[in-house]
Amino acid sequence: MSANTPMLITFVIYIAAMVLIGLFAYLRTRNFSDYILGGRSLGSFVTALSAGASDMSGWLLMGLPGAIYLSGLSESWIAIGLIAGAWLNWLFVAGRLRVQTEHNGNALTLPDYFTTRFEDNSRILRVFSALVILVFFTIYCASGIVAGARLFESTFGMSYETALWAGAAATIAYTFVGGFLAVSWTDTVQATLMIFALILTPIVVMLATGGVDTTFLAIEANDPTNFDMLKGASFVGVISLLAWGLGYFGQPHILARFMAADSVKSIPAARRISMTWMILCLGGAVAVGFFGIAYFSANPDVAGAVSENPERVFIELAKLLFNPWIAGVLLSAILAAVMSTLSCQLLVCSSALTEDFYKAFLRKGASQRELVWVGRGMVLLISVIAIIVARDPESKVLGLVSYAWAGFGAAFGPVVIFSLVWKGMTRNGALAGMLVGAVTVVLWKQYVGLGLYEIIPGFIFASLAILIFSKIGSGPTAGMLERFDAAEKEYQDAHL
Repeated sequence: MSANTPMLITFVIYIAAMVLIGLFAYLRTRNFSDYILGGRSLGSFVTALSAGASDMSGWLLMGLPGAIYLSGLSESWIAIGLIAGAWLNWLFVAGRLRVQTEHNGNALTLPDYFTTRFEDNSRILRVFSALVILVFFTIYCASGIVAGARLFESTFGMSYETALWAGAAATIAYTFVGGFLAVSWTDTVQATLMIFALILTPIVVMLATGGVDTTFLAIEANDPTNFDMLKGASFVGVISLLAWGLGYFGQPHILARFMAADSVKSIPAARRISMTWMILCLGGAVAVGFFGIAYFSANPDVAGAVSENPERVFIELAKLLFNPWIAGVLLSAILAAVMSTLSCQLLVCSSALTEDFYKAFLRKGASQRELVWVGRGMVLLISVIAIIVARDPESKVLGLVSYAWAGFGAAFGPVVIFSLVWKGMTRNGALAGMLVGAVTVVLWKQYVGLGLYEIIPGFIFASLAILIFSKIGSGPTAGMLERFDAAEKEYQDAHL
């Protein structure tokens, strides 16, 4: 039995378990609301871990440890920004979005919510926001499929083509069959696996390098600036890394978790669970990369793969320091991170196509059963497009992923925040905010730059556009004001 066999068996068992969860969720899916939002039935624990797992992709176990391994603690500013952004999102957006979507036509998607919240009879908000979701998320899905393929390719020596299908097939299967419940339940399992891997691995690495003092001395001997949080950093650079946290306010796959909570009263407990999980996972990812410096300095003979690609630091440490069966479980955590994010993005794309195009424009009277099957068909359609894009791992389209996060953050973030806290906002303000946010991100990235992350100007200009254009033309209608006040009262009553 080769060293790869236990890891392969572990992967197969893990994937089979995810598909079984999908089949169980299939039995619980009775209508389109169940398929897209789980019938708004998620408790605090599932809401919390599902939001965390859908957020943290393969970047958590590959990209972040790799950056820390290469440059030291100066790369950890992004983790600080993400923690701050996620906490503010839970605090100010989660509960209000849960009640506002219910009061505004029991909206199942963000485009649905925007259309009802601003009484947009022209439906231009629905179309534009659904298009933003489809464009950015198809690219995001492609990047997730590439990450999964890279994992299978490097772990089992598969060809890239074979690895592409192996990595994508399981995620597509349980998302197709079970919808939102399957995605949320599997996210909970995947989040548990990720935190287990990210707590256990740095502890074992530190023990393998001789304990805390020896590890820190080895890191310092390698390069004293590894401990310098400001190494090579400018003020603009640090602000840009922290600004990643702004993206949370506009990520549809994370906001969908808030909308699916069983009650606004579940949100505070979910916030505490989710933030604890996130801090431990990000801390563990930083520690893996940081302690990896000490391990591979002491063992240069096994450092070849990491020197070639620092993002393999977690994979190599798992293979070198653990029994192959345990290593298989740990490496399944990378697959879990990739699958949990990819499945959420597939489902949000499916809901945008089904709810915001098919039902809104083609079949207003479609039955619940018909909508569920159209939703499943859309999961397959988006998957095929994403796999075609991902077939060329060097494709320039995948470079767009770097600002897809900024695109969502700037196009939707200010609109979501203002829609929840300011009853004077109008449809014109929402449309202007979305357009200005999305266009600013693209133009800033292409033509301005200045070392400043494009989400910052995008967020600022979108917010100004909302304020200015909400004052132009007619104000909010009596119905808009009435629904806003009713939802805000429910939210405040829940927090007394």
